[in-house]
Amino acid sequence: MTDGTEGEREGIWSRLRRRKVVQWGIAYAAGAWGFLQGVQFLAEAFEWSSRVLKLSTLAFVLGLPVVLVLAWYHGDRGEQRVTRVELAIVTLLFLIGGGLFWRFQHSSQAAPAAAVATTTTSTPAALDTSSADPRPSIAVLPFDNRSRVEDDVFFVDGIHDDILTQLSKVSALKVISRTSVEQFRDTKLPINEIAQQLGVKTILEGGVQRGGERVRINVQLIDAGSDAHLWAETYDRELTAENIFAIQSEVAAAIAGALKATLTTDEKSRVDAVPTQSLAAWEAYQLGRQRLARRTSDSLADAERFFQKATNLDPGFALAYAGLGDALRLQIDYGGKPIEATLIAAEGAITKALELDPELAEAWTSKGGIALSRAQWDEAKKLLRRAIELNPNYATAHQWLSLALRGGDQPEDEMRHAERAAELDPLSVIVRRNLCDSLQAVSRFDEAAECLERVIEIDPSSPLAYSGLGWLDAYARNRFADAVGLMQQAAALDAGNPEFDVNLTAIHLDLGDAPRARQLVASLVERWPDGHYANLAAAVTEQLLGNRAAAERHARKALAELPQDMFSMRILRDADLHAGGSRAAKERYVRAFPGFVGQTPPVVDEVNFTHAIDLALVLQMSGETEPASRLLEASERVIRRNSRLAGYGITDVQIHALRGDKAKALSALREAVEAGWRGPLWRYYRDIDRNLASIRDEPEFKAIFADIERDMARQRAELAARPKNAPLDLDPSR
Repeated sequence: MTDGTEGEREGIWSRLRRRKVVQWGIAYAAGAWGFLQGVQFLAEAFEWSSRVLKLSTLAFVLGLPVVLVLAWYHGDRGEQRVTRVELAIVTLLFLIGGGLFWRFQHSSQAAPAAAVATTTTSTPAALDTSSADPRPSIAVLPFDNRSRVEDDVFFVDGIHDDILTQLSKVSALKVISRTSVEQFRDTKLPINEIAQQLGVKTILEGGVQRGGERVRINVQLIDAGSDAHLWAETYDRELTAENIFAIQSEVAAAIAGALKATLTTDEKSRVDAVPTQSLAAWEAYQLGRQRLARRTSDSLADAERFFQKATNLDPGFALAYAGLGDALRLQIDYGGKPIEATLIAAEGAITKALELDPELAEAWTSKGGIALSRAQWDEAKKLLRRAIELNPNYATAHQWLSLALRGGDQPEDEMRHAERAAELDPLSVIVRRNLCDSLQAVSRFDEAAECLERVIEIDPSSPLAYSGLGWLDAYARNRFADAVGLMQQAAALDAGNPEFDVNLTAIHLDLGDAPRARQLVASLVERWPDGHYANLAAAVTEQLLGNRAAAERHARKALAELPQDMFSMRILRDADLHAGGSRAAKERYVRAFPGFVGQTPPVVDEVNFTHAIDLALVLQMSGETEPASRLLEASERVIRRNSRLAGYGITDVQIHALRGDKAKALSALREAVEAGWRGPLWRYYRDIDRNLASIRDEPEFKAIFADIERDMARQRAELAARPKNAPLDLDPSR
C-alpha cells in the first residue's frame, strides 16, 4: 500500500513537470513579484493611492490558478512551445527586473522624504537618549511640502505636528516631540542614524500637497533597523478641517496597529475628537504653536496673537485657549510682562480650555504652569501628574513637573522627569536646558556644563544655553570672566528678555564693576519702568552703592509684582528695623508665608527657607526667641538636604551667626569660600546683611572676604585684558 501511494505521487509530480505546470508557476510568481515592485515604485513616484498596489496584488493572486490550469491543459495537448531553458531565462529576467526596482526604491529612502533640498544642513552630534522604555518608539519626521508653494509651509508643518500629537495620545507608544524631529528638516542623514539620535526604532515620513480645494497626504512607516516599509497610505480628500482631523486619526490608528500598540477606549475617543471645524482657526493655532516653541520675547508675543486669533475664529477651540494661556504666562519670564495681571489673563484662558475639554492634557499642563508661577508647588505637582496620566508622551508636562520637584527631598524624582522629558524631546533646547538645570541642582556641575554645551550645539542661536552656562560658570565654577561673555551673548540674542541683563548686572556687581552695573540698570529701568526684573536689579544695585531711599523705592515696585522676592523683602525689612518697626517687618513675612507662625513645626521648605531665616532675625529683635529658634531649626533641616553651591549658599553661616555661635559661623564661611562660593551678590553679605551682624567685625570675617576681593580683582583684570571680540570658550572641561 505504501509503495503504491509513493509511486502514484511520483507519477503526479512527473506529469506536473512534463506539462511545465511547476515551471510556469515559478515564472508567474517571479513575474508577479517583479511587476508589483514596479507598481510600488511608480505609485510612490506619482503619489498613486495604495489601492493600486492592493488591486494589483489581488489580481495576481487570482490569476495564479488560471495560469496553472492553462499550463496543465496545454501541456496535456502538447501545445507548449516554450522550453524549460527559456522559462528559466524568463524567470531570471523577472527576478532581476523586480530586484532593480526594489534596490532603487530602498536606496532612495536612505534619506527621508523631507530631504528634497540640494543643500545639506549640519545636524548636532548624537546625544545620549537611551531609555529603558519598553514601548514601541516612533519619530515623525517633518513632512515634505510637495506643492512647492512657500505659503503652504506652515500648513504642511501643521499637518505634521497634529499627526505627531495624535500619536502622542497613545500611551502604549513612545513618541518623540516636534522640536526634536524638526532638527532633521532638509537633512540627508540615513534613516538609521536619525533613529539612533532620537532613540527610536521606527520612523514615519511623508508629504503633503495642497491644491485648490483638495489635499493629498502620503505617509509611510519605516523600520529603522531594516529600512523596510511596515505600512504606507495615501489620503486624497477635500480640504476641510473635518477631513484633516479624520486623516490624522486614521494615521494614528493605523500606526498603532502596525506597531501592535493598543488604544484604550479613552485614547481612541481623544484621537477621534475634532478640535475645531474652522480651517482658518486651525491654521492660526498651528502658527501659534510654532512661535511658542522658540521661547524668545518676540516669538511669544507672536504666539499670543495667533492663539488669540484662533479663539476669535472658533470660540470653542480648547487647544487654542491652552496655547494662549502658555503664551501669556511665559512672557512673564521671557518678556518682562507684569506678573499678576498676566497670570489672571492666562488663568482665564486655561479655565475656558478645561470647560471645553476637561480631558485635555495640554490644558492641565498649562494649569500646572500657573501654579508654578504662583509658587504653589504641591498644587503644581498634582496638576502636572494629572496631565501625564492623560498623555504620558507630553514632554512639557514632564519638564514642568521636574521644576515643581526641584530642590525637594526627592531629587531622584526631579531627575527622572527631567530625563523623561529629554527622552521624549531629545533635541529641544528648552527641555535640554531644563535637564542641565536639574544636573546643576544636584551639584553635578561638570555634567551640567557639558549638557549646556550640547544645547548650544543643537541651536547656537538660542540664548537660553548661553545664559545657563554663564550663570554656572560664575556661581558654581568661579569663572566670572567667561561668564560675562556668555551672558552678553544671551542678551544679544534676545534683547527683549530683561532677565539676561539682570543676571549680567549681578555678575558685574560681584566683579566690582559698579559703573557697568549702573549702565545696565539704567537701561533696564528705562525699558521696563514697572517691570519686576528691572526694579529688582535697581533695588539691589542702589542698596550696594549706598542709595538707601532709591533702593527702597525700587524694592517696593519689585515686591508689588514679586510678593515673595527675597532681596526686595530684605531691603524693606532692614528699612523697617532701621525705623524701629519690627512689627511691620514681621507682618510682611507672615502675610507672604502664613505657615511660618502658628504651626509646630513651622512650614519651611526648599523654596522659603531663606525667608524663614530672615524672619527669625525680626522675631529675635522683637523678643520672640522661641519662634525664631524653631524657624532656624526648620531651615537647618532643609539645607542639610541640599548642596552649598547649587542650593543653600551661606545660609548655614547666617543660622550660626543668629544663634550667636561665632566659631561655627566663621568656620562655615571659610568652608564655603574655599569650596568656590562667590555669591551672587557677595558684597551684600559682607557689607549689609543684618543676619551676619554678629560676626561682621571679626578679623576672620574680614580676612575671608578680603580673599574674595583679591580673587575678583584678578578676574576683573583677566576680563579687561581680553580682546572685545574674543570668541567664546565653549569647552566644558576648561
